[in-house]
This record gives sequence, C-alpha cells and structure tokens, in this order.
Amino acid sequence: MKVRDVIKMIEDDGWYLVRTKGSIVMNRFLVVIEKTNGNYSAYSPDLSGCVATGDTREEVEQNMHEAIEMHIKGLREEHIPVPESVSFAEYVAV
Repeated sequence: MKVRDVIKMIEDDGWYLVRTKGSIVMNRFLVVIEKTNGNYSAYSPDLSGCVATGDTREEVEQNMHEAIEMHIKGLREEHIPVPESVSFAEYVAV
C-alpha cells in the first residue's frame, strides 16, 4: 500500500491533513451538515466562522474539507493556536 492510499483511508475516516513546513499534523473536527432549501451547508462547532456550502452533500463535504484546511493554515500563519476538537454528536431516539 502506498502512502497516498493510507492518507486517503485516514481522510475518509474524518481526519484532515494539514501540511506545515517540516512536518505533517493531523486534526479531526466534527462537521455538521444541514440540508437547506436547494443546497447543503456545513460548519464545525470547534472552528468558529469556518463554514461551507455546496449543491450536493459530496460537494459540501469537499468544500468544508478545504475550508478547514484554509482556516487552520490562517490560524498558524497568525500564530494562533489551533483549537482542540472537543465537540461530539449523538442521535437521540424518542
């Protein structure tokens, strides 16, 4: 198995690859996806202001992945610590 195959498996499991000079850091953030009138929107409770939209669920997932990468890159460029992922989700049956 090649490294790119392993990275793809990890990303498919919800991890995000963030490249930095000299090292690779993996972060995992909860993403909430909502169906709206005509499209989808997404946000991460742990990354304030990090949002994305898309025409399909697949598109919003890809857009959110890119938004998280850009958000984390911006935080690092400004020497702001990347927040720890503390959010979780649970379904409640009633």
